Amino acid sequence: MTTETEHAAAAGLVTGTILVVEDEVLVAMEMEDRLIALGYNVLGPAPSVADANALLDQGLPRAALLDVNLGDETVAPVARRLLEASIPFALVTGYARLALDDPALRDAPRLSKPVADRDLVRMLQRLAP
Repeated sequence: MTTETEHAAAAGLVTGTILVVEDEVLVAMEMEDRLIALGYNVLGPAPSVADANALLDQGLPRAALLDVNLGDETVAPVARRLLEASIPFALVTGYARLALDDPALRDAPRLSKPVADRDLVRMLQRLAP
């Protein structure tokens, strides 16, 4: 954990539940650990659209972090559901803005993989102040 992450957690700047949708197991586990270290509860990680929807059926998060490609599907259906529920989300991806044709994804804020701690903290503060 970096100094900036430690300061954010110590200052109580982070709270709530964050949905994590990520199909790469190691990336998902690492993101979950980082969010927990920051003081968040984690919903998921969900490796597929079906799993994410099942989690959303159980309860709504304060915000979400979404990987764009989930195997042979995209996260767009989850993004649309979050938009309908007015739940903020960010895409965690390496894809350029032009590569995303779905309107639910096109204008979403982004974190580039690999995600720096400083960028993660800033995005979470933006999504779930």
